[in-house]
Amino acid sequence: MKKSTIVAIALASGFMVQWADAQSTATQSVNLTVSTVYKISTSGNPAALTVTSGTAGSNALTSVSDNSTTYSITQNYSNAVKITANLDAALQSGYVLTINLASSKGTSAGTVDISNATSGSALSVVTGINRGADAGQTISYTFSALASAGMLTSTTRTVTLTQASDALCPHSSNCSKAKKI
Repeated sequence: MKKSTIVAIALASGFMVQWADAQSTATQSVNLTVSTVYKISTSGNPAALTVTSGTAGSNALTSVSDNSTTYSITQNYSNAVKITANLDAALQSGYVLTINLASSKGTSAGTVDISNATSGSALSVVTGINRGADAGQTISYTFSALASAGMLTSTTRTVTLTQASDALCPHSSNCSKAKKI
């Protein structure tokens, strides 16, 4: 019985060696690329900013604020990306709209008056944004008016936030992405 077990093991070993010799392989080359990615989004629109009060003897009416919306970005281009803000049309004299974007990946410019910033004169609101993602960052708006400017019937302005490189972007026409809010 011992001899038959040894013979069986020897035969099985020989079979395994022959089976291993019968294998073949193939290779492939895989080309990998990561393109420039600029993405910016907002959580929605802020509430209506309606000035309804003031102080007797003061031309400055009581300002109103909203910080109910957020923005998120993702970018892999450089460590020198910024976000700019502008309106679709300037506000009349005596009305002021400011914006403040928080940031954990860049440097917030703090409160920026965008009342007269249009597409040709967008203002930096966050600079020095590092590669990666920044999610759920607060957008704060403040609207103020002077009594001498008069009443302003309900008007809508589109605020455009644009993420772009602080330097020129020679690699792609995809170097900046705007998000209108």
